[in-house]
Parts: sequence; C-alpha cells; structure tokens
Amino acid sequence: MQRCAFLKNKNSEALEKLKKGIISIALATLFFSTMEIALKISAGSYNPIQLTFLRFLIGGVVLVPLAVREIKSKKLKLKLNDIGFFAMTGFICVVVSMIMFQLGVVYCPASVVAVLFSCNSVFVVLFAYIMLAEKIYKHTVISIIVSVAGMMVIINPLHMSASLKGVIFSLIAAVTFALYNVIGRTRSDRYGGITLTCLSFLFGCAELAVLISLTYIPSAARAFASSGLPMLAKIPLFSGISADSLGGLIYVGVFVTGLGYTFYFMAMEETSAATASLVFYLKPVLAPIFALAVLGEPITLNMLAGIILIIIGSFISFVPGIKLGKNKKLSEDIEEIKSEYEAEADETAIKP
Repeated sequence: MQRCAFLKNKNSEALEKLKKGIISIALATLFFSTMEIALKISAGSYNPIQLTFLRFLIGGVVLVPLAVREIKSKKLKLKLNDIGFFAMTGFICVVVSMIMFQLGVVYCPASVVAVLFSCNSVFVVLFAYIMLAEKIYKHTVISIIVSVAGMMVIINPLHMSASLKGVIFSLIAAVTFALYNVIGRTRSDRYGGITLTCLSFLFGCAELAVLISLTYIPSAARAFASSGLPMLAKIPLFSGISADSLGGLIYVGVFVTGLGYTFYFMAMEETSAATASLVFYLKPVLAPIFALAVLGEPITLNMLAGIILIIIGSFISFVPGIKLGKNKKLSEDIEEIKSEYEAEADETAIKP
C-alpha cells in the first residue's frame, strides 16, 4: 500500500515538473527566438558594442537573486581560482562571442544570424569530444553532417546574398559560444548553471568596460576608423540612452538576456539538459517567421531548405539523447523504489 502511494506521489511530482518545464521551454524559446529581431531594431539606437555591454550588464543583474540563492544552497565559497575561471568564461562569452554575434546582426539579416547561431550545438559536440573526451555516437555524426549541410545551403557560397562579413561574424560567435558552454561544463556541478552564467556575464561586462575605455586612445580610434570599423572607435557606455530607445534596451536586457536564460535553466531543472535544448531546435523555425512578420525579411527557398536540414539534423541528435536520458532516469527511479522497498521490509522485520 505504501509502495502504491509512493509511486502515485512520484507520478504526480513528475507531471508537475513536466508542466513547469514545458512552460519554461515555451518562454525561453519565445525570448531567444526574438533576440536577433530585437537587437536589429535596437542597433539603430546604440553602438553594437555598447548594446552588448548594456544587455549583458542588465541580464547579469537580473540573474543575481537566483545566483545568490543557488550559492547559498550549495554553500559555495568563491576562491581566487574561481575568479580567474569567471574572468575566462566571461571574456569568451561576452567579449568575444557576443560581440561577434552583435556584429553579425549588424551585417546580416536577423533570420540568417539566428539560424547560424543555433548551430552552436554542433560545435559543442566537437569541443566536448576534444576537451572532455565525451563519446560521439553514430547519430551525432549524422546530425553534424546534416546540420553543416543546412548551414551551407543557407550561406549558399556560390550565390551568396548575405554579407560574407556577417556570416563569418555569426559563425565565430557560434563556435566561441560552444567553447564557452563546454568550458562551463567542467565546473557547472560546482557552481550551478545560474551562478556560472550570472558571474560570467558580470565579469565579461567588467572586461568589456575596460576594453571600451581603450577605444578612446587617439591612435586606437584612428586605427579602427581607417580599417573600416568606425563603430569600434570611441565606444560610448551609457550615453545615447533615451526614452525612445529605452523600451528596446529593457526588452533585450531584462527579457531576452535575463529572463530568457532564467527560464532556460528552470527548464533544465524541471526536465533535463537534453529536453531543455529543444529551445535551440525550435529557434531556427520561429526566428525567421518573427523576422518576416516584424522586419519584413523574406524567407528564401535556400533559407527554407537549410532550416529544414538543420531541424532534421537537430532532431537526429535530440531524440536519441532524450531516450538515453529517460533510460537513465528510469534506472534511478527503479533504484529509488528498490531502496524504499528494502527500507519497508527492514522496518517490518524488526517489528515484534
């Protein structure tokens, strides 16, 4: 009888977690899928590097309460080595990857950047194999080949309509964001996902602020201006924020960067990392639709064909990953039920 009640409670808890997970995935998908569109609109009001600094500063601050709670629950005490780690992950994520991403948005259609950046999961697999010695399954190799084929169809190197510079920036952003993810995995158990993300954002913003100050050196400003990158000369930090542009900044900072990552990590907590990654598989479908509706960016035939290939490639990797996760969870549940049964048997045995 007790075992039946135990199983009923387990099923009820699992259903409740699944509901919360689905809601979190839906909200994270919505915010992440509108990211490039919102950044494209805001790009006209802010310097692209300034916008990167502001949105990650706001996003990091939004994550602070959740990070503090996580640090307390883990009884975590940060050491000098941890500070160095956050400085490294912040530099890779904010200073390198997200600046490349923002430059991609400047030079390319938002829909193209969204689809190319969503392929960072392909590079995660490669980095995880090289750096963490994670096993690569046959379905993973097929997924990578299909996804890369999708990227090539979208880029269409023989008849490229998108800016080559923008495509290169977007791919560098995807590769370096994947590197940030894999490096973060090495200590995610120690810090927790929210703490790792929050402190990486804030350290990255601090480093970016230092680099921005260097753009005011006359020789550096002249060098950037003469090289065709005037946006990298005398970058403002807070100037230019107005009532007209504040709404867009709040959206990309609070909702996309802050709440987007919050709901993504909540989805991982309520479901699993594999299930939560569905966010990045849905984004290549939704982002071009939002870009068409809001910005009027056309969905070309090669874009549509590339999206289909990337979705197929993603699900080739996603579905087996879910099955592996379910098998692992099933084994854990069986062990828990077995332990409960043994404890109940012991308790019965010692009764007179």
